[in-house]
Amino acid sequence: MDAYIESLPEPVQEKLQQIRALIKKLVPKAEECISYDIPAYKLEGRILIYFAGFLKHVSIYPAPRSHPLFKEALAAYKGGKGTVQFVLDKPLPASLIKDIIKFRKAETLSAIELKKASKKK
Repeated sequence: MDAYIESLPEPVQEKLQQIRALIKKLVPKAEECISYDIPAYKLEGRILIYFAGFLKHVSIYPAPRSHPLFKEALAAYKGGKGTVQFVLDKPLPASLIKDIIKFRKAETLSAIELKKASKKK
């Protein structure tokens, strides 16, 4: 992950390090990895969140664009069906990113519990 981040221009590196710090703070048990050639975090072997840097923005995947809790907030940002882009010339919306990380953590833990429950049957 360090090599990926260091390979990008300084403004991109700064944003990615901010996202990385938020993930580490909110999900300290998550493990860093590279998946699909971009940084990601896994929780108990399941992908929690991806993030990536580009020349003019950084992105987070998956973004809960269709979820009612995020629909309005994420409408202000470019991105595809499951991504959100944050432009480099504006501060990262840390509160929104924290909410996305917490949401993904809850989703991931729920999926882990469902899988464990189905194995017990």
